[in-house]
Amino acid sequence: MPHELMSHVPARSPEASDAAQRGDEILVHARHAFVEKGFDGASMQDLARAAGMSAGNFYRYFPSKAAIVEALIARDLAEIEEVFRGIMASPDPLSALKVGLRVQLDEHCGGEDLLWAEIAAAAARKPEVATILARMEEGIINRVATVLGRAGGLTGDEPSPRLLVHARLIFLIIHGAMTANVARAQPRDGELTELVMRTIERVIDDALAELKDH
Repeated sequence: MPHELMSHVPARSPEASDAAQRGDEILVHARHAFVEKGFDGASMQDLARAAGMSAGNFYRYFPSKAAIVEALIARDLAEIEEVFRGIMASPDPLSALKVGLRVQLDEHCGGEDLLWAEIAAAAARKPEVATILARMEEGIINRVATVLGRAGGLTGDEPSPRLLVHARLIFLIIHGAMTANVARAQPRDGELTELVMRTIERVIDDALAELKDH
């Protein structure tokens, strides 16, 4: 947060800090419950039980599963923001982006992949979940497009509309590869990872060439 804004932000009361910490703990338990039982299979009572709370007290924090998904996405977006701040601060943002994409392919597996596969499946049936998930995806796509723009010599912090389609394709490639691994329940395929990265390289080259042509 910019320094000049900090003085205008009131300090959290101890009660608010305790509530925020408890909310974070609930989200940890909710992640495990969703992975174990599935998004649809985990009832609000199951989630409350996993958090060691009564249903009534649980509803004070999260009135619905959609609210839990929204909170999970907010937490993940905060982490993504931190990652992209590091990428943009790098001497070579494009190389840093490629490293980050490879990490996604090589290391992000197991519970987290299963969780987001469950949420993505739920989004196909529940419009409120689809809306929340789409917001996260658009945030990631916009940040990828911004990095591509910086690599192509653009100086603004807003993504170029010309690069959004390339950024969306990169997102879909990564998302598809990760989802396929979850569905097969198999270890990462090194040859497939290399092919995915080469495909992404071609998409990036095409994006930068398009910037030069315009």
